Amino acid sequence: MAKRKRLTALGMVGDAETNPAPAPVPPVARIAAEAAAQAALEDLAAELRQARDSGRMVLDLPLASIKATHLQRDRMHMDPEDMASLKASIRDRGQQMPIEVVALAEGNYGLISGARRLAALTALTDETGDSRFATARALLRPFDAAPEAYLAMVEENEIRADLSFYERGRLAHEAARLGVFESPAAAVKMLFQHAPAPKRSKILSFVALHEALGTVLRFPEAIPEKLGLALVKAMQQDPALAFRLRDCLETAAPDSVLLERHILEAALRPKPASQPLPQSGEDQDDVIAGIRIKVRPGRVVLTGRGVDEDFLVALADWLQAR
Repeated sequence: MAKRKRLTALGMVGDAETNPAPAPVPPVARIAAEAAAQAALEDLAAELRQARDSGRMVLDLPLASIKATHLQRDRMHMDPEDMASLKASIRDRGQQMPIEVVALAEGNYGLISGARRLAALTALTDETGDSRFATARALLRPFDAAPEAYLAMVEENEIRADLSFYERGRLAHEAARLGVFESPAAAVKMLFQHAPAPKRSKILSFVALHEALGTVLRFPEAIPEKLGLALVKAMQQDPALAFRLRDCLETAAPDSVLLERHILEAALRPKPASQPLPQSGEDQDDVIAGIRIKVRPGRVVLTGRGVDEDFLVALADWLQAR
């Protein structure tokens, strides 16, 4: 029996050829297809790199790889109640807003913004040991975005919680020291560009206060505006005052806001005119208003309504500084 034939576009073929093998792809076509696929992959990789480098891609970074102190923060202390609320939110809903970082050497990253979120994640990791808090969602920014990041940080905190004048001055000084701005004046001009000129002038005065006493002050953010401006003016008139204050603060090591403020205020009080001390065994009228002195060999007695707690603290500070 003759084999049946079927008609195709190319002629008659037998049953054995009903499902022929596909024709081989010509080499030129195969090379072109592979080149197109490779080009598409390279374009995709380039787009991903560009998205990553321009801060359009959210990365999951280990907390240990993020240096929280890379840039100077504006807030010197974080409110415990605010931190507790933020931790509760992240615990329940996860990290909703990415932090911003800049790439450093050896796979590390420097924090630009999001210090509170990073601190909350770190605290939750330490408290719970839960691995879901051990990474931070982050946007990678180029370092030249640092001035804008500083500005955004300041504007956010100026609205959310007013910064003290010292915190403003310190931020401007440190941003200039790190090279983000060419000078503290340039930092103040940009970071507080919406503030009136008199306010920017006051911030520059607190820059000078930070430069003079920043390393020895323990509660600088609590210095009132009026006291800070008076201290800067007094140090301009008497350059030696800064050195005396540094020695006094280092020696006294005040452990409270009130004690530190008392030392600063005492430095501004005018010195009383010196009076000759009484002879041994002789009483003298008030040395200063409300204070009398009696001298004995190896002994001095101060009496009067002026011998109060503030006077005794100031006396102790003066004796320690001698």
